[in-house]
Amino acid sequence: GNKLYFGDDESMVAEVIDNTTSRGRTLRFLYDGPHEEFKKELYKLGTTPLPYYINREPDEEDAERFQTIFARKEGAVIVPGAGLHFSRELLKRLEIKGVNQGFITIHSGLGNYREIDVEDLTKHRMDSEEMEASEELVDLVNATKDGGHRVCAVGTSVLRAVASAVSMGDHMKTYSGWTNKFIFPPYDFSVTDALVSNFHLPYSTMLMMVAAFGGYDLVMDAYKKAVKEGYKFGVYGDAMLIVS
Repeated sequence: GNKLYFGDDESMVAEVIDNTTSRGRTLRFLYDGPHEEFKKELYKLGTTPLPYYINREPDEEDAERFQTIFARKEGAVIVPGAGLHFSRELLKRLEIKGVNQGFITIHSGLGNYREIDVEDLTKHRMDSEEMEASEELVDLVNATKDGGHRVCAVGTSVLRAVASAVSMGDHMKTYSGWTNKFIFPPYDFSVTDALVSNFHLPYSTMLMMVAAFGGYDLVMDAYKKAVKEGYKFGVYGDAMLIVS
């Protein structure tokens, strides 16, 4: 029932209609005008939502850099960092080499940057995120598995989304809805055989997922080398490939 006012002139008004399970709020904006006009005015009020550990104000370049080249659908708040390493040229080179490409939708939120603050990992509650595994993707992945080939997830967000749409016999199923799946060691990944992932910060759910996929000891050894060699961590950082 509370009303929130945005902007210097407080012309943008929203009403709180619900509390989310992850300590967030669901808002209904009260705007008299077409959707595109509303979106334009809303975007004027915000900035590119860089992670808290990038200790500077966002600039104009971030609006383009903080985005993957294959993004299509609006809804995510943060960018999947591993996807930033892919250019159109690289995707074309992969295609020429016979690597099939499929896309899954997951609207990642700021909760990805929230540190784990509980001793018992089963008590940690992930923010729910909307996702969609289309029939086209599922058919591609299942045909790849049946053909004895690897399925590589680009980023922990993709890894979690695929794990949220697992079916019988190491296959995927179509799914459209929400996921708050939290993956930590030990975990059996039945669909994904390889993972491209950035180097994540301590106490993060992303680091937990990478450790679950690659094995704790192997991943920690890789992180020690990354620190020693001065690799960049975080969303604008370097990436590694883990093959199971």
